[in-house]
Amino acid sequence: MGTGNGNEDKQSTMSRLRPIKITAVGDGMVGKTCMLITYTEKKFPMEYIPTVFENYPKKIEVDGHEYDATLWDTAGQEDYERLRPLSYPNTDCFLLCFSINARSSYENIASKWYPELKVHCPNIPIILIGTKSDLRAESDDIITPNECKKMKKKIRAFKYLECSAKMQEGLDEVFTEAVRAVLKRPSAARKLCCMI
Repeated sequence: MGTGNGNEDKQSTMSRLRPIKITAVGDGMVGKTCMLITYTEKKFPMEYIPTVFENYPKKIEVDGHEYDATLWDTAGQEDYERLRPLSYPNTDCFLLCFSINARSSYENIASKWYPELKVHCPNIPIILIGTKSDLRAESDDIITPNECKKMKKKIRAFKYLECSAKMQEGLDEVFTEAVRAVLKRPSAARKLCCMI
């Protein structure tokens, strides 16, 4: 007879099943690859690495439990629009990324990325991520925190977070909250992302 509460049982069961799949999407050059590499390897890549598909295994500790995760990187460039959705099946949480110093990447969240995810994966939680937060003080045309909150509400994201891969700030919180978003989903809503 178990003595743990239902939430504890759900968490330990999740940690023993397939890895949690977290997929980063967004425009090219917003910092998705740098965010993933810096988080998994604890060092910032000094050169731009365009990505088609890449994934990184990682153990993520959340509230005293350890979860196996695979972090998927996707190509943001238009050349890969037809291939990119092939990385979406079995995603448990999306990191929808824009650079806080690139307004077009922010605008594409609502006009391109959110609609794409809703077509392919309508029930999967999204965390809105403002990358390159270290640049917040360096430009007049930075996306404001108020604009970010409005976008979070508009796309019904689980959370809005900012991070800086270069400064290694906010990265742990991004992936901890992604796991929490997966764990908080009711079992009935846990339909896997699939291709249409």
